[in-house]
Amino acid sequence: MKHLKHYSKEYITSLTRKRSGETKLGECVQTLPESSELKDSSAKFVLIGLPEDIGVRANLGRGGAHTAWQPALGNILNMQSNAFFKGDELLVLGHLSFDDLMKRSEQADVKGLRELTAEVDERVSGTIRTIVAAGKIPIVIGGGHNNSYGNIKGTAQGLLDCGKTGAAKINVINSDAHTDFRAMEGRHSGNGFSYAFHEGFLDKYAVVGLHENYNSQNVLEELMKHPKQIRFSFFEDIFVREELSFKEAVRYATGFTKEGFCGIELDMDTVQNIPSSAKTSSGISANQARQYVSWCAKNTKAAYLHIAEAAPVLSHIKTDNKTGKLIAYLVTDFIKGFNSI
Repeated sequence: MKHLKHYSKEYITSLTRKRSGETKLGECVQTLPESSELKDSSAKFVLIGLPEDIGVRANLGRGGAHTAWQPALGNILNMQSNAFFKGDELLVLGHLSFDDLMKRSEQADVKGLRELTAEVDERVSGTIRTIVAAGKIPIVIGGGHNNSYGNIKGTAQGLLDCGKTGAAKINVINSDAHTDFRAMEGRHSGNGFSYAFHEGFLDKYAVVGLHENYNSQNVLEELMKHPKQIRFSFFEDIFVREELSFKEAVRYATGFTKEGFCGIELDMDTVQNIPSSAKTSSGISANQARQYVSWCAKNTKAAYLHIAEAAPVLSHIKTDNKTGKLIAYLVTDFIKGFNSI
C-alpha cells in the first residue's frame, strides 16, 4: 500500500493515556507488523485516516478536513475497553500521506485542485481495495467527501477480488445535506457519487436528510431520472413538516439497499454545529448521527464506514476535541451495530 504511513504498536501506545485499574482501547487494538499481511490479522475492522482537504477546496469550500484524523484517533484510543467493546477487533493501520499533494495544492487554481483530487482518488481507491480484498471492513476517517469515490471504487473492486461479488459495484447510504451528485466537471467533493455511479461502481444510492435549500434543481432532476437506483428523503420532511420520522427515513434507505453490500457514508456537514467545511446551524443532532450509523450497520450488509468533512480547526485556534470525541463514538457505534447482526 503505497503512501501508507504505517502505525506501530509503540506509536499507538504513545497516544494512549494509561490509568491504573482501567484498560483503554489503545492497549487492545491491533497493529500490523511491517512484514505481515492484512489477512494475517484476526481483526475484522481496519481504521485508516485520510488527512486531506484538496477535494473540498476544489469544490470552492473551506479547507480544514485534513485535521479530523488525529483528534479522532486520540479519542478512539482513549475510550474504555470493556464488555461492550474490547478493541481487539479493530486494527489501526495508519493514515495515507498526501503531504506532496497538499503542498502542490497551495499554489493550484481550481483546475489544478481538481486534477490533484483525481490523484487523491487513486491513492484512496487502491488502499481500500487492498483492505477489502483481505476480507476486512474499512473504517475511514477524514478528508473531504470526494473520498466517497475512492471508498466506493476500492470496496467494489476489493469485494470482486476476494470473490464476494460477481461485479465491481456496491450500494451506498449517505446521510448528508447535499447529494454530492453534481456534474462530472473534474473531481471535487461535490461529485464523488455521480462519478462512481456513472462509472458503474455505485449501484443503488440512498441519501437521508437532504436540505431543500442547498441542492440545485438540475441535480434533483438528475437524481429523479434513476428511480430504480436512487432514493432520497428531505430534512424538511423529517424535522420541519414531520411527515416521516428520522427512524423511518433511515429504515427506508436500509430497505432500499439491503440486497447488496453497502457502504455507509456520513458527512459531518449534516450534524448541527459540528465544525466542518459547510457547518450548519440546522441539522441532525449528534445522537441522531450515532443512531444513523448504528442502524445502518445493523440493517445492511455493511462494507465500510466513512466519516467525512469534519474540520475541527474551524471552531477554535486549537483543535475542537468534541469533534474527535463524536467521531470516536460513531466508530464504536458502527462496530457494535455490525456485531449485533
